[in-house]
Amino acid sequence: AMAEHFMYSGRAALCVYDDLSKHADAYRQMSLLLRRPPGREAYPGDVFYLHSRLLERAAKLSDEEGGGSLTALPIIETQAGDISSYIPTNVISITDGQIFLEQDLFLSGTRPAINVGNSVSRVGGSAQQKPMKKVAGTLRLDLSQFRELESFAQFGSELDPETQATLARGERLIETLNQSELHPMTTEDQVASIFSGTSGVLDRLKVERIGEFHKSMLETLHSEHSDLMDKIGQGEWEDDISDQLGDAIKSALDDFGPDFDEEGQEIEEGESDRVQESGRSEDGDSDSDSDEDEDQSSDGAKAGGDDDSDSDDDEDSEDDRGTLKKVKDKVTPG
Repeated sequence: AMAEHFMYSGRAALCVYDDLSKHADAYRQMSLLLRRPPGREAYPGDVFYLHSRLLERAAKLSDEEGGGSLTALPIIETQAGDISSYIPTNVISITDGQIFLEQDLFLSGTRPAINVGNSVSRVGGSAQQKPMKKVAGTLRLDLSQFRELESFAQFGSELDPETQATLARGERLIETLNQSELHPMTTEDQVASIFSGTSGVLDRLKVERIGEFHKSMLETLHSEHSDLMDKIGQGEWEDDISDQLGDAIKSALDDFGPDFDEEGQEIEEGESDRVQESGRSEDGDSDSDSDEDEDQSSDGAKAGGDDDSDSDDDEDSEDDRGTLKKVKDKVTPG
């Protein structure tokens, strides 16, 4: 009734029913105590009418009636994840879609723990902005394939490269969709984060570094590409916007430091610096070797020069002895 007051006042109201499972259990106990005939799972026959009468009070009024709206968000508790029991199927048939949360996904670290296969929307993309429709169009199918292959891969020892690539992409998409409590995201931030995963940019990062990269990427986009983010937030999405966003995300990844190269080979920490240093050292060694060769050749030339000078000295000494002998012969009397 309070939500309807705001709706008829021309405002948008949200009413959360937490939860209709306990509401149905209480109604069942009252009906059994009143000796009413039980139906399926001992619920009275009019429990469906009880919930439909409550949820169909949600509406969107016309402009003549003020244009207000009331959105109902009922919550249903499942037993052991059984979505096919009586109350869940009743509420699913009344609402415009459902989000199915799974305990196993929550315990595995996927939060919010949404089961993509059992979560559907009858409204679809008509309620989404154009950028979100473009970047997240194949997201649900990709995640469904990942979950199917993930369960299959547990029994297989060898996987083909295509399956390995699908599993790697799925792990990064799951990490992209993880979100902390009380940290809502704007439309442009959601679009940029999802686009980094669906476009394959995150394939060059390890899964545990994706959260840190997204934080750095969004800071860079808002500081250096604020006009682009404003356009996305306003619902604009053209080919040039897609190209600009892709280039900006790749540039942010290069600044952040990828873990894998474009061929999928792991890049060791500081490998590029080490390669450059080794290249410089090899150049230095070759230069020093050439210098040593030149020094040796110059030493050889000096040694050769010394040998020549020694031979010249010997020749000069022999000439001097011959001249001295001739002088003695002339001076000594016969």
